[in-house]
Amino acid sequence: MNVRTPRRTGTGLRRFGIPMIASASALLLSACGAIDAVGGGDSSASPKKGDDITVGLLLPDTDTARFEKFDHPLIKKRVASLTHGKGKVSYANAGSSADRQAHQFAQMISEKVDVILVDAVDSKAIAPQVQKAKDAGIPVIAYDRLAEGPIAAYVSHDNELVGEVQGRAIVDALGDKAESSKIVMMNGSLTDPNTASFRHGALSELKGRVVIAKSYYTKEWLPSEAEANMKKAIRSIGIGNIAAVYSANDGMAGAVIDALKSAGVEKMPPVTGQDADLAAVQRVVAGEQRMSVYKSFLLEATGAADLAVAKVQGKAIEFDALAQDTVDSPTEKSIPAHLVPVVALTKDNIKSTVIKDGVYTVKDICTAKYADDCAAIGLQ
Repeated sequence: MNVRTPRRTGTGLRRFGIPMIASASALLLSACGAIDAVGGGDSSASPKKGDDITVGLLLPDTDTARFEKFDHPLIKKRVASLTHGKGKVSYANAGSSADRQAHQFAQMISEKVDVILVDAVDSKAIAPQVQKAKDAGIPVIAYDRLAEGPIAAYVSHDNELVGEVQGRAIVDALGDKAESSKIVMMNGSLTDPNTASFRHGALSELKGRVVIAKSYYTKEWLPSEAEANMKKAIRSIGIGNIAAVYSANDGMAGAVIDALKSAGVEKMPPVTGQDADLAAVQRVVAGEQRMSVYKSFLLEATGAADLAVAKVQGKAIEFDALAQDTVDSPTEKSIPAHLVPVVALTKDNIKSTVIKDGVYTVKDICTAKYADDCAAIGLQ
């Protein structure tokens, strides 16, 4: 494997099995309080600019629902708020193409944006563009997944912890039968360094506690690839012998469940996910998907916008207050990082997570198809 799990140092997050966190809104208020407390520091890094700035935002795909629905609009709104309405976001989505993203990146360099937030399709392939941006005096912040090259900072979640939460959910669901149970691992893309972190975290909970019968990597995180791989697993292991499926994200979880349904499964084995996509939350309500990992889009997007604006405006104190962790990439050491905690989303805490934080309303989740399931868990 050509990527390493990022190493967290400094004041990193502690691990306590499945973490419980306060609502995103409460954490956001705390974060903003920390920024307000340090005031307007300006020791400096890059040449200072005022509010008239342009933040380049490069997101990787449209298959992951959160990018278009949450990340882009949240970052846009936060940049405007921090710059009294004068700052803007120049946005492009790569549609899962590393080549397209490289072209979009080059375009932003030529347009002389002030800073670039990039969620890389291929973390290694993007490195030359990151270097070109640095040479042009444009800082690059890796968003959601760690990119190679001389990036200025990294904003994401504790990705090993994501895998731990998923792995623990499977072991807990299988109970006393776990040790003899065969599971399938549906990992993400090899070009995404987060995949290694998720997998490492999951294996820390699964290895020695279950039988990993089949394990796959999923090209570009494509649900179609995950469905094809799941069909292979069903043929190889036998439909009655699959006790659970570790799926690294919700898009693939939906595809895995479709494959199981096509094979005739009526009672779904435990299937994990990540991202709290609306369709996944509905599957959790219906009992088709065991859990998802809720990662506060609000906190991640807001933290990224805060770092980007502070970097461009030369506010080193604010930047340092936000980036209190560090990670290593295959090409860089001790990259300043802002890591957001995660929580396992299940039937029991939908109200206290995605609904409380305003990600979805009960009406969004409890459509006619899911009305009875919602009523059964008191979601009305």
